[in-house]
Amino acid sequence: MAQTRVLALPGSLRSAAVSRQLAETAAAVAPEGVEVSVFDGLADIPFYNEDLDGETVPAAAAALREAVADADAVLLVTPEYNGTTSAVLKNAIDWASRPYGAGALRAKPVAVVSQSPSPNAAKWALDDTVKAVGIAGGTVVEGGSLAVGETFGKFAGAHAKDHGETAQQIGAVVESLVAATKVLENA
Repeated sequence: MAQTRVLALPGSLRSAAVSRQLAETAAAVAPEGVEVSVFDGLADIPFYNEDLDGETVPAAAAALREAVADADAVLLVTPEYNGTTSAVLKNAIDWASRPYGAGALRAKPVAVVSQSPSPNAAKWALDDTVKAVGIAGGTVVEGGSLAVGETFGKFAGAHAKDHGETAQQIGAVVESLVAATKVLENA
C-alpha cells in the first residue's frame, strides 16, 4: 500500500504559534502509512499578483505549488485574525489555485482546522477558509473541519499534541483526509 502524503499549511508565521503546533500534532498522530509534512515557506511567498505569475513564478510560490501538487491531501490550519483567516494562508490558497482551472488545489481533498484563544474557536476563519478553498477548486472533505477554542487555557503552555482530546480530534481529521484520498484512488 502506498504512503499517503498530507501537506499541512499553518496560517501563522510565528514559530511557537498554536496553528503550527496543531499542524505538528497532525504529523505526530498520523497513522502508519501516512506522512504529514508541515510546509515552512509561506513567509517567503509574495502576495499573489498576476504580473508575477507568468513564464517565471517566484521560487517560493513555485515550491508551494509543487508541494501541494505532490501531496495527496492538504491540511490548512488557520488562526482568526480580525474575524477571518490569516493573510498568509489566504495568499497560499491564491497561489495554489492558479493557473485558473488547473491549479494544484484542483479536486484535492482538503481539511480545515481553526484555532483561537476565544470560545468562538475561530469559526469565522474556518468558514472563510472553507469558502476560499471551494472557490479555489479544492474539496473540503466531510469530517475534515475542526474548530479548536480556548487554546490558552486548554494547552496551558504545553504543546497541542500533549492535549489528549485535541490530539485525538486532529487524528480524526487526518483520517478523514486519508479516507478521501482512497475514494479518489478508487474512482
